[in-house]
Amino acid sequence: TEETADAAEAETQGPKVESSITSCLINPDKKSVTVKVTSSGDMTGTDGVLYLVEQKPYQKDLEGRLDYAGAAAFGTEVTYQFPLNKGTADDRLYSRFVAAVWDGTKYIEVSEPHYITNPEAVASNTAEFNDPLTKKGLNIELNMLADAFELGVKHVGTNIAFHQILGQGIDYQYDGKTYHFDKRVIEDYDRTISALSGKGMTVTAIILNGWNDATPDLIYPGTKKSSNAFYYLFNAATEAGFEQTKAIASFLAERYDGSNPDQGKISNWIIGNEINNQQWNYTGAWDLNSYVQAYQDAFRVFYTAIKSVSANDRVYFSLDYNWNNEIDNKLKYGGKNIVDTFNSIAAVQGQMDWGLSYHPYPAPMTEPEFWDDAQTGWITSDFNSPVINFANLNVLTDYMAQSAFRSPTGDVRHIILTEEGFTAKSPTRGDIPQIQAAAFAYSYYLVDSNPYIDAYILSRQVDAPLEVRSGLAFGLWECDMNKGDTIVATRRRKIWQVFRDIDKKKYTLEATDFAKPIVGINKWSDIIPNFRWRAMEQ
Repeated sequence: TEETADAAEAETQGPKVESSITSCLINPDKKSVTVKVTSSGDMTGTDGVLYLVEQKPYQKDLEGRLDYAGAAAFGTEVTYQFPLNKGTADDRLYSRFVAAVWDGTKYIEVSEPHYITNPEAVASNTAEFNDPLTKKGLNIELNMLADAFELGVKHVGTNIAFHQILGQGIDYQYDGKTYHFDKRVIEDYDRTISALSGKGMTVTAIILNGWNDATPDLIYPGTKKSSNAFYYLFNAATEAGFEQTKAIASFLAERYDGSNPDQGKISNWIIGNEINNQQWNYTGAWDLNSYVQAYQDAFRVFYTAIKSVSANDRVYFSLDYNWNNEIDNKLKYGGKNIVDTFNSIAAVQGQMDWGLSYHPYPAPMTEPEFWDDAQTGWITSDFNSPVINFANLNVLTDYMAQSAFRSPTGDVRHIILTEEGFTAKSPTRGDIPQIQAAAFAYSYYLVDSNPYIDAYILSRQVDAPLEVRSGLAFGLWECDMNKGDTIVATRRRKIWQVFRDIDKKKYTLEATDFAKPIVGINKWSDIIPNFRWRAMEQ
């Protein structure tokens, strides 16, 4: 008992302080940062000072640290101000800060870490977001731009291979270091992005981190190459990984800020693909919290780099349709759990204006009729639905409209649908182009009438032979199946004309009239809440 009493006494002698960083903001001068901290407790055993210590994303504790960003006499509310040092080797734009006390030998953390939450305050590009007149988008073939223009495409997606960007030919200085980018690769992206944004399309870039033996620092430490993985988790967990990721993200943000018409403008940035399934964002078996924390640390580097260049660009993470389905909590996680965890971590460490990119394919993908998907048992009308797709899309927007998930300004977060399609071939029925076209019409009207979805990018302009061989013919055009994996368009399908006319007031109802008996309705307004063209229906 004497021993336990001694232990209890030693326990009570340590500082009993609780602190919370309530805000961490760049000031209007764009050169300094103000951090506000609330505290309570007993400072016995300390020097009576509340310190604010800076951490880089890869620094997990304060061991061995003697430096500090700010110091103040302990009080219930303390404010610190210090230089931002943007553009120097001591740049604090990407840092997080933690409140700590000094016990005579070491720092003891007394708050959760908190990042700067308004990187847009230093952005040189403050132009408004390019919000197109309609939500209609398409994944297009670059050699078919004229066709895309005829189709009236307003939104378009393009992939950027993060792991193939470093190289030779373009030198770039960032935070006091010089980085080298592959001129040939970058000029290819220039041609693609400028061709799209130059036609007035809003460009969404999907940043994908593949395996490259030449750039090991871009892969999360300890990750083994996997034959089951297409892409890998970004790395902000080591100094080299953080520095390189930060520089590449900043280079892309600056290059595609719209100031040079020969390079073009990216407006939406998706960091990784379908992160609830590690096949697309691999690092190895992890619990949900550790995985989302590591992803968010990297996401925040991109977010900060992008928003500090173009204030109104939008930054997203991406989910497949498995909302509460196919979960093992090692390599696969429910989309709902990812949203919940990402949001709760951000709420503590500094909330961002993050958005959601979603992929509501039919279930199964081999049949286009989503309106009968409830028979799979995967579709319900509540937040516990195993799958969310077009059959119950309002469940997603109802979930995101809850106050806990709203953006820092109180708005429902930006939601875009960036990959979904309907096959024109069925394994049981053969060619079904009319049903494909009907499915698109119905789905487009659902999105068009939902105020919380900004864009709908259909996959794809032309069938991909690789997909057709696995039973998925998503294209507005058929393809030549005698050209290997090369995509060569041959013939338009019914969906082509529906796609072209669906967002035109004069033609939309006429273009989709054929679909009503296929879906089994008399009027679209019978199944589409707030149907946009209700007044024009006969």
